[in-house]
Amino acid sequence: MIVWRKSSYSQTSGTTDCVELANLGPEVGVRDSKAPERGHLALSVESFAELVARAKRDELNLSR
Repeated sequence: MIVWRKSSYSQTSGTTDCVELANLGPEVGVRDSKAPERGHLALSVESFAELVARAKRDELNLSR
């Protein structure tokens, strides 16, 4: 059984934009908490770490 975890920041920030993560063995699962039925991305641990690092450095141009 896959156990999905939501960011602790989503509980306090009041935002509805949140992702959930799951340990998929050799990979990290990432999905939209508002639409889990749409499936998930499976990233290697290294790719996930790079994604998080780039997001922290604000390199992803995620502004709406």
